[in-house]
Amino acid sequence: MRAGGARSEQGIGSTHMRQVPMQGTASSTREHRPARIAVTASGSRTPGGDDRSNTAIITRTKPRTKRPSLYRVLLLNDDYTPMEFVVLVVERFFNKSHEDAYQIMMHVHQNGVGECGVFTYEVAETKVTQVMDFARKHQHPLQCVMEKK
Repeated sequence: MRAGGARSEQGIGSTHMRQVPMQGTASSTREHRPARIAVTASGSRTPGGDDRSNTAIITRTKPRTKRPSLYRVLLLNDDYTPMEFVVLVVERFFNKSHEDAYQIMMHVHQNGVGECGVFTYEVAETKVTQVMDFARKHQHPLQCVMEKK
């Protein structure tokens, strides 16, 4: 609708479309199409892309993300570290409940080694360092290691 309440010349409810010339072109009705360029086997480009002899198709493969390797964090048994300290370490650094921490501690005590969790490399390395520093700070010889799963 035009200002002043007059109806459109094309009728009620119709829309008026106008073609606007594109920048850099002389014609207002010409459709813009990207130029086709073929790449020959030698790497030279030919405009138009109609000559298909000695042409190669360039494809790009999408790289697949590789899952990170996982590492097991293990506690090793020794004859000097108190069982209560091992339970505390498992609760504190591996976010285990008291019951789960006790089960892990008993497994370490009976089998010589026990798994506290499985993590990516950086997280596992951090956990090992935290446990070892905490044990040294409290003067316990507790050993914590990581191995690839």
